[in-house]
Amino acid sequence: MIDRATRLTVGELSARAGVSVSALHFYEREGLIQAERTEGNQRRYARDVLRRVSFIRIAQRVGIPLAEVKNVLERLPEGRTPTAADWAELSRSWRGELDARIHDLEHLRADLVSCIGCGCLSLNSCRLHNPGDRLGAKGPGPQRWQSDDRARRARERAAELAADCEADPE
Repeated sequence: MIDRATRLTVGELSARAGVSVSALHFYEREGLIQAERTEGNQRRYARDVLRRVSFIRIAQRVGIPLAEVKNVLERLPEGRTPTAADWAELSRSWRGELDARIHDLEHLRADLVSCIGCGCLSLNSCRLHNPGDRLGAKGPGPQRWQSDDRARRARERAAELAADCEADPE
């Protein structure tokens, strides 16, 4: 039997989380959240689902794919409300990835002022940054971006931190 005092209806969760009911149904279909069903087949959500929905929304906002969000959420314990330590573990596991994303965004912001080495060959601007299309000889794509040692090191550091978190969760 579902304890109504500790469960939220889909409308209550929608209002509290600031997402549409259809988004909650989508998250449920994708396995990101779970609902129990009443005898009348109505959804009821445990209160900790509110935190999960908030986490999903924030992750989406910073561009983390839902498949990755799902993988991380699957590490939370079943059968009990996640503790602060559980959430801290998730935070540690993403720290390196988030640091690399922050670095990439800062790099993009700085480079948008001039050129990201896209090879567009604009006579008004790229002639100054990429004379003779020398970057095109290095291969396709944004060569200045891809060859940036700082970005490469940040991605490597992120991978190392993620591996450390998996090897030693404390």
